[in-house]
Amino acid sequence: MSLYYVQKLLYQLNRDSHTQQRYREDFEGLLAEYELDDEERDALRDGDIGLLYVMGVNGQILMHYSALIGQEWHEYIEAMKDGVKQHGPVRGGLYTLLEERDQ
Repeated sequence: MSLYYVQKLLYQLNRDSHTQQRYREDFEGLLAEYELDDEERDALRDGDIGLLYVMGVNGQILMHYSALIGQEWHEYIEAMKDGVKQHGPVRGGLYTLLEERDQ
C-alpha cells in the first residue's frame, strides 16, 4: 500500500486547480502519475471514502475529496463508519492510534 501517494494525490486535488481539471478530463492519466496499487486506484475511481479511510487517509484531506465527489457532511461521516464495518479496522496512518488506545 502506498498511503503517501494516495494522500499526495488527494492533497493536490484539494489545492490545485490544474489537478482538479485533470481529475475531470483525464482521471486515468492523473492516477497513472502516482505509485498506487490496484485497491487504491479502485477506491479513488469509486469514490469509496470508507475504504480510503480504512487505508489510513487523513480525515482532513479526505473530507475535501468527499466534497469534491459531491458528498454532504453527514454522508462523509457515515461513509467512514461504513468503511470500518465493511473493511475492518484502520490499517495505517494516524487513525491506527485510536485502535491501539482502545486495547
